[in-house]
Amino acid sequence: MTQEKKQMNIPAFAPLVIVASIFVGWIIYHFVLGAGGNFEGGTNEGKPTDLLGQMYKGGVIVPLLIGILLIVLTFSIERLMTIMRAKGNGSVEAFVRKVRELLSTGNISEAITECDKQRGSVANVIRSGLVKYGQVEKETNLDKEAKVAAIQKSLEEATALELPMLSKNLVIISTCASISTLVGLLGTVFGMIKAFAALSQAGAPDAIGLASGISEALVNTALGIGAAALGIVFYNLFNTLIDSLTYGMDEAGFSIVQTYSATHKERE
Repeated sequence: MTQEKKQMNIPAFAPLVIVASIFVGWIIYHFVLGAGGNFEGGTNEGKPTDLLGQMYKGGVIVPLLIGILLIVLTFSIERLMTIMRAKGNGSVEAFVRKVRELLSTGNISEAITECDKQRGSVANVIRSGLVKYGQVEKETNLDKEAKVAAIQKSLEEATALELPMLSKNLVIISTCASISTLVGLLGTVFGMIKAFAALSQAGAPDAIGLASGISEALVNTALGIGAAALGIVFYNLFNTLIDSLTYGMDEAGFSIVQTYSATHKERE
């Protein structure tokens, strides 16, 4: 029942984080970047005196880019915590090695105990296979191939349940990495429009307007590229960690099936 409630509550997490991040980005833009101390004269209408003031002059796209950056950071922390929990209480490699050693001696109950100690997604998958291993051992109306197929099916079903939890919300990180550059480019276009408008004035060009437009363009470009780079790095990192966990599941599952087949063949 607890797991069902958790699964029901998770879908509301992503929209809430997205909306909250954009709102926080708006607050940072107006009350941190736009603070009077960052400008000459004590108001954000004056000339910027530091980097925060320069970022404020980036225009209305800046709070959206800050929100995207916060979305990437929030979901990256959430995925990191989830993947760390999925690894369990110790080294996955050492745990899989221990289970293989116990299986080679036929000590199924102790291997299940090790899964309970390890916890995490890898341990859950292996435990499912070990429980089915013990069940098919007691079956007398099934042949060897049917028993092996039953163990494999149990492992595949357990893996299918665990993998979506590991990769959940990664699409949000990848989407943010893709659109942040485009949003930054939009802000750059707005800045260049202002810059060219200052140049197109009759008589002497508006130097302040020209500088402001170029500054806005560069700020948005920098924020967009920074958010995109961060999103790409985290996305690839989490995919690598998930691949490692998946390999551990597959390796342990293969060991369970092979051990059963070898043991059953010896008995025959």
